[in-house]
Amino acid sequence: MAESMNELKRTCRCTEVSEKNIGETVTLMGWVQKSRNKGGIIFTDLRDRSGIIQIIFETGDGDNFIDEEGFAKAEKLRSEFVIAVTGKIEKRGGAANDNLKTGSIEMRAHSIRILSESEVPPFPIEADSKTKEELRLKYRCLDLRRPDIQHNIMFRSEVTRSVRDFLYGEGFLEIETPILNKSTPEGARDYLVPSRIHPGTFYALPQSPQLFKQMLMCSGYDRYFQIAKCFRDEDLRADRQPEFTQIDMELSFVDIDDVIDVNERLIKKLFKDCLNVDVQIPMQRITWQEAMDRFGSDKPDVRFGMELTDVTDTVKDVDFVVFKSAIENGGTVRGINAKGQGEMPRKKIDALVEFAKGYGAKGLAYIAIQGDGTIKSSFAKFMTDDQMSALVKAMGGENGDLLLFAADRNKIVWAVLGALRCKIADDMGLLKKDDYRFLWVTEFPQFEWSDEEERFVAMHHPFTMPMEEDLPLLDTDLGKVRAKAYDCVLNGVELGGGSVRIHRGDIQEKMFKCLGIEHDEAYEKFGFLLDAFKYGVPPHAGLAFGLDRLVMLMVGADNIREVIAFPKVKDASDLMCECPSPVDEKQLEELCLKVVLPEKAREE
Repeated sequence: MAESMNELKRTCRCTEVSEKNIGETVTLMGWVQKSRNKGGIIFTDLRDRSGIIQIIFETGDGDNFIDEEGFAKAEKLRSEFVIAVTGKIEKRGGAANDNLKTGSIEMRAHSIRILSESEVPPFPIEADSKTKEELRLKYRCLDLRRPDIQHNIMFRSEVTRSVRDFLYGEGFLEIETPILNKSTPEGARDYLVPSRIHPGTFYALPQSPQLFKQMLMCSGYDRYFQIAKCFRDEDLRADRQPEFTQIDMELSFVDIDDVIDVNERLIKKLFKDCLNVDVQIPMQRITWQEAMDRFGSDKPDVRFGMELTDVTDTVKDVDFVVFKSAIENGGTVRGINAKGQGEMPRKKIDALVEFAKGYGAKGLAYIAIQGDGTIKSSFAKFMTDDQMSALVKAMGGENGDLLLFAADRNKIVWAVLGALRCKIADDMGLLKKDDYRFLWVTEFPQFEWSDEEERFVAMHHPFTMPMEEDLPLLDTDLGKVRAKAYDCVLNGVELGGGSVRIHRGDIQEKMFKCLGIEHDEAYEKFGFLLDAFKYGVPPHAGLAFGLDRLVMLMVGADNIREVIAFPKVKDASDLMCECPSPVDEKQLEELCLKVVLPEKAREE
């Protein structure tokens, strides 16, 4: 039977005692990790969020023993029972357990209360669980008891505390912005919330606090930050969730260097406070164009080399039709050199070809240079010896190297080789999780062409300031306009991004025009911001870090679900709460809504 907490008070957590406390009587509370009855003496591991301590229950007379009633209770203990025990801290009787923080001590219990009993859990509560993730997330309450998950969640709390300490010290104000917003469908798809009071109308959950933080700059608060919940109705992946958390900030009277400086110092403090890692600043900076040309990605992983090489000029006269047609159609031929992989079996090379096809490639050309200098190639018969030698030289090829080539439009070539270099590096064991390599990617394109919409769209958002020297290009060549935008990248993951904002009305109006947004439409979508801009707006800029991604990388987790207390799975559902779920007809009637399922959903 469960007992009460009357007149019982916890002295400390399980691992807050040490050899310094030997001889002291304390009261501990927590969950039974396991219990072993050796006949007349019971060894119980007691666990709370701080860790584990061994408890000894032994019958007999005197202070070192527990009475028969207490021993009988101890005999009932099973995994996940919640108990309170009072006893004396002693030096461990047997050999010390080096795997435990309390491995040199133990508690000899005087009394015990069973505060709550437990059914047999559906999986062991242990670190590095081999249990399927679906089962763990269904019973997330139990999963959150596992020490590695608890470490992640507590570490996340330390990160947010460090962030707040730093930003308060830099003169930032923490200000909350609304969750129920106006829908401004630029970018990802909004989550919509129907209004009961205003039938047929909807709020949108914020994709970011972007417009509100710009209005705060208009209102004179000059340095704002928020640990902000954001929502995007988009397909999920390992580092993406439908609801996520941003470290969001905005600053007035600044330019790019000011924003980068404060955020480099924030990251330096975070990594020192939470990991005792010294991050070197200033961090490396490269332009978007350089990132794409060298790494095939605007979030490059620079923990290893294997950079892209443009060999278009080298192969322009080669008779290989794949290269020839790509160049004739305005594309390029580029390659990467996987050093030391020249002896890779053909089966593995074929697997790389299939991998490349997943990123839009029609195929993948290769040259495998054997250890003795012999060349095996998928296209050697289309080349002369001199052409082959020139290509190998252009790629820096040596005996034992594997050279891989993609030929197509730049967008596809970058995507293919950018992903391929990371896969090969992972296969080669080059990606060390504790090797933190930061860089800033700057000067992004202001616009990108949308084949779907057949027009230019904003690469970031319509409030990003173009580079001043590129302003004339707004009238002549949108594809060449660079933005005053910047992303912070860590180990191939975009940690956060931001930009200098447009604060001049004439530039903002021209930006809307370039995006095909007419005056009336602009006011319909963003009128409240544009009105605020009429009354004196300071130059301002901002940035937002993805807190979930940042913590994921800091703890070395493989996906952000491991650092979020109650995450969703890939189809955006919550396995524990079993949502999203239908609602009753009365709720729909109050909202003037009717659910009309598509045929496929009706069949399911």
